Amino acid sequence: MSGRSTLTNRITPREPSDDDAQPIESLLAPESPPVPEDTEADLLPIEDLLAEQKYFSFESLPPFPHPLRKPFHAAYWLFELAFGVVSLFALLAFLAAIPIVNFLALGYLLDAEGRVARTGKLRYAMPLLPLAPKLGGIALGTWCWWWVVRLVSDAASDAALIAPGSGIAIAWRIFLTALTVGVSIHLVLAIARGGRLGLFFWPTPLNGVWLWKQLRRGDYADRAGNAVRDFIAALRLRHHFWLGLRGFAGAFAWLFIPTVLFAALNDTSKPGQVILTLLGGFLLVLTLSWVPFLQARFAAENRLSAMLELGKIRELFRRAPIVWFLAVVVLYALALPLYLFKLFEVPQDMGWMLTPIFIVSIYPAKILIGWAYSRAANKTRRGWLIVRWVCRLALLPLLGSYVFLLFFTPAVGAAGRAILFQHHAVLLPWPF
Repeated sequence: MSGRSTLTNRITPREPSDDDAQPIESLLAPESPPVPEDTEADLLPIEDLLAEQKYFSFESLPPFPHPLRKPFHAAYWLFELAFGVVSLFALLAFLAAIPIVNFLALGYLLDAEGRVARTGKLRYAMPLLPLAPKLGGIALGTWCWWWVVRLVSDAASDAALIAPGSGIAIAWRIFLTALTVGVSIHLVLAIARGGRLGLFFWPTPLNGVWLWKQLRRGDYADRAGNAVRDFIAALRLRHHFWLGLRGFAGAFAWLFIPTVLFAALNDTSKPGQVILTLLGGFLLVLTLSWVPFLQARFAAENRLSAMLELGKIRELFRRAPIVWFLAVVVLYALALPLYLFKLFEVPQDMGWMLTPIFIVSIYPAKILIGWAYSRAANKTRRGWLIVRWVCRLALLPLLGSYVFLLFFTPAVGAAGRAILFQHHAVLLPWPF
């Protein structure tokens, strides 16, 4: 009886308690399961390295292999990390160039800023990094093979124009058809195996053998379907779009009235317009100093009402004035050169080339703002009074210079007065 009761106690489920709660860091980026040191994975051939890893997670990167025991695995891990960062910036640049869809890009920037603001850890600055290598690999691999098919298609078209109906033209057309079918099969197999970049340049028969083995197991369709659903869920498209839309609305509400006053000047001979412009410029200086941190607070707490908590933001400034001063200076120093791209009307096809510059400039500034917010939130004591006032007095002329330069952008910019309302440092990061 005692043995049976012991077994019953072992298998009886217990109610969850507060001790089972996980910290927020583990919820944001759960740790990958540990990998035993001595396993068969150390003996895997390179083609298995390109396939889906056993411990891959859509929420966190796989563990870094030991550089001495597994140097090739470690080198591939570093390559995939670098490729993922580039792919992530390319994805954000692509999203930022599309109207309405660019709220997704802003939402992702705010999500990254909010994670850093909550935790104070820079390793949470790229929440979509585990997904980026797959997205980038599928996009780049498909693009490379598309160019191969396109070159052959151009050659077949030239042959048909030069010698229509000839044997050479017919041969080129047959070759193009066979190549298109072969490339399509190759792309499907590479994506079915995991979509890593190396798989798109791996021999097609090896990918086919791998898929045949998976199909013989009988559960490939279920596992592939679950992986696709998990992949789409990890993108959190609805969350990022809603976060970006609300973050834009909150910041725009703060900036709208000062910007309207700042753009009121049409005739310098009218004192009323001059006074309104000066008042709007002064209000812009004040607003631009706290809107980035109000936005960071909103991103950290996911509450639109946080955009109205100016008193708490001012109190946080008193706790870390130097860090906040540096964060504001870096934010607008990186944002100011971007107005140079708005001095002329950007063609739609050229806009895709400019959005990466906007993302590369604004992304680090957002992360720095989030880190400064977290640093102030974790402090309980205010900074020295003299330091706080020195930072305030030093920040006012710097932001005043920024607003002064902003005043001349409608005169030389292609968008006219509309350029004053764009404020890409805290609003949408796009060049149009």
